[in-house]
Amino acid sequence: MKINYLLPLTLIGLAFAGITATTVIPPTFDQLVKQAELIFQGTVTDARSVWEGEGGQRHIETYVTFKVDDNVKGDAGNSYTIRMLGGTVGDQTMEVSDAPKFKVGDRDILFVEHNYDQFVPLVGIDHGRFHIQHDDATGRDIVVNGEGEPVRDLTKLGREEQSATGAAAMSPEQLKAAVKIQLKAPQADQPTQ
Repeated sequence: MKINYLLPLTLIGLAFAGITATTVIPPTFDQLVKQAELIFQGTVTDARSVWEGEGGQRHIETYVTFKVDDNVKGDAGNSYTIRMLGGTVGDQTMEVSDAPKFKVGDRDILFVEHNYDQFVPLVGIDHGRFHIQHDDATGRDIVVNGEGEPVRDLTKLGREEQSATGAAAMSPEQLKAAVKIQLKAPQADQPTQ
C-alpha cells in the first residue's frame, strides 16, 4: 500500500490556496464553543473516501456521515456529512497529520466549523472531536479527547493533560450541558443588557 503523508501542513497550503497553518494551538473550551457553527452528538453511519480533482490537484477526500442524535448548537438535521482531506482509496492512502479518523459505529460529539471549506472541518482539527466510549470500570459512557484521555475538566482543555486531575471522567450529557451553559453566558465582547 502506498501512503502519502502530508507533513508539514504547509504542503497542504501549496495544494489548496488559503491554508497556511503549520501548527494547531489547542483551543480552550470557550473557543471551541464560540468558533463552532454546529455542535452535535452523532453516530457514524458511513465513511467513504474518493478521488477528487484532476492532474496536480488530484487528491483523496473522505466523507463521513453521522446520524445526528442530539443537536447542541445549530441544527445539523437528522443526518450530517463532513468532508475531510485524506483517506484511503484502493491501495493509495493520503494522511493529514493529527486529523481524526472515523469508522462506522463511532459515537462522537463534534464541534464543526467551515464544513466543505477547510481540510478538516472541526475546530482545532482533532480538538473538535470528543469520542464517546463505554467505561467498563464505571459502567457508563464517557468522553475522551483526541489523545484518547478521558475529559475531566473543561477549564483545562488546551492547557493541561486531563489525567492530571482527580475528577471523574465526564459523560456526554455533562459535556453537552456545559456547552449549553456556555452558550447562555454573556460574552465579554458583547454589551450586556
